[in-house]
Amino acid sequence: MGLSSRTRTGSSFVCCPATFSPGSRRQDTKRGTTFEVEVARRLAETDAPVAGLEPGVEPLVYHRDGFAVTLWTYHEPVLPRDVAPREYADALERLHAGMRQTNLAAPHFTTRVAEARRLVDNRQDTPDLPGADRKLLSKTLQHVSRMITNRAATEQLLHGEPHAGNLLRTKRGLLFTDLETCCIGPVEFDIAHCSQPGSAGRGAGSFVDGRTPSDVREHYGQADREVLRACQVLMLAMVAAWRWDRRDQFPDGRRMGQEFIQEIRRTVGRLELDS
Repeated sequence: MGLSSRTRTGSSFVCCPATFSPGSRRQDTKRGTTFEVEVARRLAETDAPVAGLEPGVEPLVYHRDGFAVTLWTYHEPVLPRDVAPREYADALERLHAGMRQTNLAAPHFTTRVAEARRLVDNRQDTPDLPGADRKLLSKTLQHVSRMITNRAATEQLLHGEPHAGNLLRTKRGLLFTDLETCCIGPVEFDIAHCSQPGSAGRGAGSFVDGRTPSDVREHYGQADREVLRACQVLMLAMVAAWRWDRRDQFPDGRRMGQEFIQEIRRTVGRLELDS
């Protein structure tokens, strides 16, 4: 899994996303950082709760010694770190409202699904993935993404990964970070990153940050429950695929990948994938 290196310099964060691994699911570094800067620039014109670019410099991607560097406003974190579900849902709704005001071209969420499926279908990339689990993941990725596309009434610009690891509590309130993952899709795709099905909250559901509350969906205004349930299963399948990538460097990723697959088996029956 690729990581962004953020260090404080004066009043800014310096982000060096050139540290992505070759097997990263993200876009290539140059395109990804340029896209993130453009998203941040557009959202700065709205009331969306996002951590913005450093206003003292040009909103550009700077290239130095093989690194792509972007400069962001530093926000001193404040306590408490935990976020109540209603507060989380309110921030996410305001983010979505701001994103609807932009006219920004972005990848469709199914593009990311296709990337995950290519990993699953390529045994050289996922050599240790058992055959039965490979079949389950491939079928889940294909059929559930189709279900979501067919059922979702509307689509818009999304954050892509609005879990608690990409949320800051600041003096300005809650602010979302890491806009490189923005994509087009139903809002339920974003909500799924904050609301895990079944027992996932005890294992698979905390795959990024255990501070993500499990019941954000209960406080988000308009959300299709069936689409949300499908998005939750789809997200688990996508993350499971990344954890089985032979180049994955996520801490204890293989165990987590196994937990994701177990959770999928517990929930996939409700979506009637076996028909």
